[in-house]
Amino acid sequence: MTPTPEVIDLLIESRWIAAVDPDIVLKNHAVAVHNGRIVALLPASEARARFKANERVTLDDHILIPGLINLHTHAAMSLMRGMADDLPLMEWLQDHIWPAEAAHASAQFVYDGTRLACAEMLLGGITCFNDMYFYPEAAATAASEMGMRAVLGITAIEFPTAYASDADDYINKGLAARETLLDNPLINFCLAPHAPYTVSDKTFERILTLSEQLNLPIHCHIHETRQEIEDALKQNQIVPLARLHQLGLLGPGFIGVHAVHLSDSDLHLLADTGSNIAHCPTSNLKLASGFAPVARMRQFGINVGLGTDGAASNNRLDLFGEMRLASLLAKGISGDASAIPAHEALRMATLNGAIALGLGHEIGSITPGKAADLCAVSLANLSSRPCYDPVSHLVNVAGREAVTHVWIAGKCCVDHKRLCENGQNDLDSAIALWQNRLEVRR
Repeated sequence: MTPTPEVIDLLIESRWIAAVDPDIVLKNHAVAVHNGRIVALLPASEARARFKANERVTLDDHILIPGLINLHTHAAMSLMRGMADDLPLMEWLQDHIWPAEAAHASAQFVYDGTRLACAEMLLGGITCFNDMYFYPEAAATAASEMGMRAVLGITAIEFPTAYASDADDYINKGLAARETLLDNPLINFCLAPHAPYTVSDKTFERILTLSEQLNLPIHCHIHETRQEIEDALKQNQIVPLARLHQLGLLGPGFIGVHAVHLSDSDLHLLADTGSNIAHCPTSNLKLASGFAPVARMRQFGINVGLGTDGAASNNRLDLFGEMRLASLLAKGISGDASAIPAHEALRMATLNGAIALGLGHEIGSITPGKAADLCAVSLANLSSRPCYDPVSHLVNVAGREAVTHVWIAGKCCVDHKRLCENGQNDLDSAIALWQNRLEVRR
């Protein structure tokens, strides 16, 4: 007697599937999805016999991968894309970005800027982003409307802005936002002290206490420029990373952003504490910060994920570009052509980011039981042929324009290269309004 097929919500059949964990590429397999979760990964012929799907998607010339995870960004800063290009970091921040934020940052600014960022990221296969900015409630509203997964920073900085008056005020407002959003399955939080040069020891101590009490990751810029390290040595007689270690912040819940300038002792410290790094290669190059020693980090066993930084310092929220650049830079800097191969670059853009955020059990690989955060990439173009290794093509050939479908928790967010959510006209109007305001200020 033939068994009755199991009814599921969605069956996705693909020519190739890169599970990431384990690091295998399966050919002519299928992913079965029900109630937003992956229930099986199996040969397509077996899937058709075992399941009766309410929706079936066939991807004849695609590779299906986990949704990409942007481990560091400032989403709302998309509204400042290209506003102050070709400047070094501190001049860019102090003379242009911070004054613009002082004049314009608001809940509406964050809502509109985050919607713009989410649209760009979704169309490029990014299903989750780790944000560091103000007004997290507004960012959560924008991300939720787009159906996107987000980890929002409880920002801390010592100087006042329109959002908060001092570090305690930032933290208190962030904690209040977290309380109101605890029931949103797509929204998580982290603690986000901006950087050692803008955050006091007292504030770091409070952040550590909250991290331990609430089991929240800590997300912080670190060792981005040589000037940052030189200034810290003059002020504190130790480098910023050592200072954070003395304060107890380093560990498996710590995400150090940029980490461009690291000595061997710094690398040992990161490895020994199990800390994570968010590598942002394009931003590091654009701001002339330098070349992060990613191949050395990986030799030390440090978990490294990929981030775009904000669109104001990149100027794209494009993890395909970051994967390729991270791989090429690692080879060029190390002199080792085998450094950061394509499969590892894909892992950096997926599972490594999930692990850093404490979400490795939930996202980052195509594994039964995890959330169905998935991205389909077409390799049908002549530029992608012949194809001997689809993951190599994913990193070295295909760009974000090859993304055709995106699902988050089993819900389709991008269908045949089009956003599934409405509101494009409203977003266009909002962007034009903010451009006019920012241009008048300049």
